[in-house]
Amino acid sequence: MSTASGKEFLRPVRPLLLACLALLLLLAQGCMALKVRQALPENLLDQAQVADLPGIRAWGDVASKSLQQSAIESIRQEMAANHGKLEPEANFLALSGGGGDGAFGAGILCGWTEAGNRPRFKLVTGISTGALIAPFAFLGPKYDARLKEAYTTISDKDIYTVPSVVKLVINLGRIEAAASTKPLAELLERLIDDQMIQEIAVEHRKGRRLLVGTTQLDAQRQVIWNMGAIAASGHPDAPKLFRQILRASASIPVAFNPVYIKVRAGGREYDEMHVDGGVRAEVMLYETALDLFTARKKVLQAEHVHDRPRKLYIIRNAQVSPEFKTIKPHIADIGTRAIGSLTKYQGVGDLYRIYVLAQRDGIDYNLAYIPVDFHPQRTSEFDTKYMNEEFNLAFNLARSGYKWSKYPPGFSPSP
Repeated sequence: MSTASGKEFLRPVRPLLLACLALLLLLAQGCMALKVRQALPENLLDQAQVADLPGIRAWGDVASKSLQQSAIESIRQEMAANHGKLEPEANFLALSGGGGDGAFGAGILCGWTEAGNRPRFKLVTGISTGALIAPFAFLGPKYDARLKEAYTTISDKDIYTVPSVVKLVINLGRIEAAASTKPLAELLERLIDDQMIQEIAVEHRKGRRLLVGTTQLDAQRQVIWNMGAIAASGHPDAPKLFRQILRASASIPVAFNPVYIKVRAGGREYDEMHVDGGVRAEVMLYETALDLFTARKKVLQAEHVHDRPRKLYIIRNAQVSPEFKTIKPHIADIGTRAIGSLTKYQGVGDLYRIYVLAQRDGIDYNLAYIPVDFHPQRTSEFDTKYMNEEFNLAFNLARSGYKWSKYPPGFSPSP
């Protein structure tokens, strides 16, 4: 789930590090009894569709006809729902990864409601822990209580289970990860119920869009899922797929088990391996998949309506400045620190990438991130006490009127 700086998640799963070392040795010797897969071959990547649900997803790195058409349709749906008019302003929300630090984003949203000026978002996107927040943010303040519950009452045991070191070593040839996210699957069943998914479908038909990103690991590519279209499809398996995607988006490779999604291509069924969306990007807007200018222009000219201001709000569930910490000369501490640093600065790069995209498309850029002076101790990634402190900090910042940054970290325009 694109864990927070320092990767505190790994403290309770240090057996993972032993397992990874043994795993690499076994791989090098070619003696592993690997799980048999019907993996989607490379030549069928662009043909693959979830059975009976065409057009519900797109590659993030190439133009997508389905996502472009969905954007055009969303404007027409919005006008139909508002007696031929558009809302005065289009507001977008992008929620990043961050593991337990998703408590920051939850606090910002709930405090924003208290401030009385939280927008109704035209578009909500989420990756990793941001994907888990996104459905609540999309449906608005009526789900604030459930969002708060999700990020202030859970602990590690609600997200994953870890076998003993002995079981890890014995089963090295048959395991895909150090921990199982079965508890997360059960949590999603409870928090994101069928009624909630039906409400997302209703909002989708009004022209609003909810997008979630995963990483298709075989292809090393981002997949953007049109979650509202899935919810509105009426397919009997839609709720299951909806939750499956959220779980996949939050599944850190090696630490958590990947999620296999069945697809059809060339008349056969295959499986795709999906993992944490943060492997590809810590936060997303609509990437290369959508040409917003063309989609907007096509509808506005056809319907003879005027354009409107667009605002983007990004919540980065992490700190963006260096955090000093003396590292012990041990493989576990060195590895977790290196991975935490890599994730942090990948996330900063994503904020710059989206800034350029916003400038190109005429979108007002607004950024929130965890304050540099917030650094209480945490015992694990989903430390309930820590998450409550973080939620309350963000809640109070937003309730009193959060001062959004207009630029990515460290950037300021020329005088």
